[in-house]
Amino acid sequence: MPEREIPLPTVLDPRGRTIGEEERAAVLRVLDSAVLCSAFGDEARSLEAEMARLYGRAHAVASSSGTAALHLAVVACGVGPGDEVVTTPISDFGTVAPVLAQGARPVFADVRAEDGNLDPDAVEAAMTPRTKAVIAVHLFGGAADTGRLRAVCDRHGVPLVEDCAQAWLAEDGAGRLLGTAGDIACFSLQQFKHITAGDGGLSLTDDPALARRMRLFMDKGWDRSEGRIHRETGLNYRMPELVAAVARAQLAKVEGVVRARRERAGRLIAALGGLEGVAVAGEPDGHAWWMFPLLVADNARWARELAAEGVPALPGYLERPLYANPAVPGDRPGLCPNAERLIGRTLLALPWNEAYSESDVDRLARALHRVHRRSGTR
Repeated sequence: MPEREIPLPTVLDPRGRTIGEEERAAVLRVLDSAVLCSAFGDEARSLEAEMARLYGRAHAVASSSGTAALHLAVVACGVGPGDEVVTTPISDFGTVAPVLAQGARPVFADVRAEDGNLDPDAVEAAMTPRTKAVIAVHLFGGAADTGRLRAVCDRHGVPLVEDCAQAWLAEDGAGRLLGTAGDIACFSLQQFKHITAGDGGLSLTDDPALARRMRLFMDKGWDRSEGRIHRETGLNYRMPELVAAVARAQLAKVEGVVRARRERAGRLIAALGGLEGVAVAGEPDGHAWWMFPLLVADNARWARELAAEGVPALPGYLERPLYANPAVPGDRPGLCPNAERLIGRTLLALPWNEAYSESDVDRLARALHRVHRRSGTR
């Protein structure tokens, strides 16, 4: 069979997910209990405790999605109408949707050309008296510069939120877990993430006041320990018990998932060594490899030719910067030149999976080498 006809494992394929007997048992455990709402059950609270222990943080709050987790964080930071939140133009819309939902304005700072993560100098330049928070995304599982971003936030007296949806168990250059530097860190359990419960979110903090605000907003502003009093506005962002039970089973597997992705990524990096004009985007050390990002000269051509080889690849990752979407007020071409160049020209994102075999990785490497050879003839 030709290489291009051999399907690679994907996150929409049982071969590309770690779902097994543990998850089946977890679902049956909840069904047998007859308690499916987390306001009355133990699964979501147990998941929170296990997540807090994994990251060494004092508090975790479970919610219905990664977007919901970020909404909890934005609310806890006090963001409201007329406020500003500085963030990246290269991310899922879920990073900015909570800001817009609060009547606030996302302010987009440019990114580093080498990895697509926020440029701390651009963040500093974007700060105004209306800035209420900074949301840093660890793109593809590679580290944003949380040390410098933390310093910028501290100088301006605003909280730092880490969006770790793509960065489970990723580390910075000093070996520190991403998700432990920000005032709040948010994670996703959506289908395409390292581990999944279909959807689901987790927000971590060491600040009890922030944790309380997030927990109240997650459950309609209701502290159930004091009766039916709604202290403030909130939504129903509760995580169902079935989701939490599956998430607990998946959380027990996340270290193995990240380890396998790192091993396979190391094999591909070695195979690509010396390819002129092709570079891994960002620093491989500590990377969680949600996707495998490359920098090339013409991402659209590379994506077309890889597709012909049976290898999926996303040119630019996004079709446009977040600020160029109709749902975000003010289309501002040229606002973030590095981000626009990455999306339009240089960034190529390969889907990545812990189930890739060594032969899968070698196949990817051969396809990349063939496309590279053809580029030399143009």
